[in-house]
Amino acid sequence: MHLQFVMSQHTALPAVPATTAGADTADLLRQLLEVQREQLALQKTTAAAHDMTARWRAFLARWHEDFPQLAESCKSVLPMLERSFGELVGDLADYLRDSDNAALGNEFTLGEFLDRYGMRVSQLGGILGLVGLIAEAATPRGDSA
Repeated sequence: MHLQFVMSQHTALPAVPATTAGADTADLLRQLLEVQREQLALQKTTAAAHDMTARWRAFLARWHEDFPQLAESCKSVLPMLERSFGELVGDLADYLRDSDNAALGNEFTLGEFLDRYGMRVSQLGGILGLVGLIAEAATPRGDSA
């Protein structure tokens, strides 16, 4: 049995220059940074679109000549509305606490409870939210009082 071995000289593969890998990494990092900047811009745009205070500031600026006292009136009545809302919610909580779960136990008592408190809490809460936003929009930025 004869075996023949053929040996050739080993040639090493050309080494990949380190600058290519570094350039690829730098390019990827640039692309990541660009995507992050785009995401930040989109988030800022979304936040601005949902900023109700800015919308009411624009409303007050646009209608300042027709309603010059609107902002100050809202600021002055806001504490009164907050107090009324607090008293109403307190009465609601007292009623529920004193009823020992009987106020919501059946269809009739649930209807009575909603007739007594539901509409008033809902409407006063809506008015409070609207007046509060206008009062907040009337307050200059940076002034927390």
